[in-house]
Amino acid sequence: MRITILGTGAMACLFGARLAPAADVTLVGTWPDGLAALRERGIILEDAQGASTSPVEAHHLSADVELADCVLVLVKAWQTESVAGRLPLLLKPEGVALTLQNGLGNYEALANTVGVGRVALGVTTQGATLLGPGRVREGGRGPTHVAEHPRLAPLIDLLRSSGFDVHPSPTSNLQSLVWGKLVINCGINALTAILRVPNGELLNRPDAAALMERAALECAAVAGAKGIALPFPDPVARVREVAQRTAINRSSMFQDILRGAPTEIEAINGAVAREGKRLDVPTPVNETLWRLVKTLA
Repeated sequence: MRITILGTGAMACLFGARLAPAADVTLVGTWPDGLAALRERGIILEDAQGASTSPVEAHHLSADVELADCVLVLVKAWQTESVAGRLPLLLKPEGVALTLQNGLGNYEALANTVGVGRVALGVTTQGATLLGPGRVREGGRGPTHVAEHPRLAPLIDLLRSSGFDVHPSPTSNLQSLVWGKLVINCGINALTAILRVPNGELLNRPDAAALMERAALECAAVAGAKGIALPFPDPVARVREVAQRTAINRSSMFQDILRGAPTEIEAINGAVAREGKRLDVPTPVNETLWRLVKTLA
């Protein structure tokens, strides 16, 4: 199976390293240092078993590459619009693009270029930390849910055989999972980026914990206004649970700030603030976090 992964960051390298032993894997991106490292030595993955190296192909986004059976879209949300236009040049006519990105709006941007029948929505709770160009550390395993799609079965089998816990889900359930993940990201990511602390430190600071909880509740209220039921009953309990379970992790937004890279704030807290305004649901904490992170970039 030929798989192209859009992205060269933490999640792209994690999925690429796991899939490479069983498939022809190509990573496509624009980061010069990342592409150079991948070409020179492949992906170095650090996990509980130690460090391993997986050879992969790596090409610039503008290059001509062999058409893929599946394209995994793992770029940051702010890059989605720019890479979406390349999908028709990366994907076989019968192929499917699967987005496992954070935030809102990614699926829609991709579907606008190749049609809804050739794009599938997914949600993953896998964690990963980019240690350097082409070098990633697994940050904790979790389930990955993907849309039920008639042409995704081979990819699901491949992901499972590569160590991923994958579950096909109906679209209605996926929207619930997307917003459930968004609740967590709204509560944790921006605050850890602003304070420059790992996730668990939010629980040690009462004011930070209060803001985390308020941001999560606001996101849940917007989801409710849209008629979307979350996959858990208590947003506060869940965001605190995730912060505790991932206490030593640095959120992806914190990692972006440390690298001086753009963040996904527009697709996370910003998206919730905009949806809240449209639906007349107050989101003052999310709007404040959105604008604060924008001042850091």
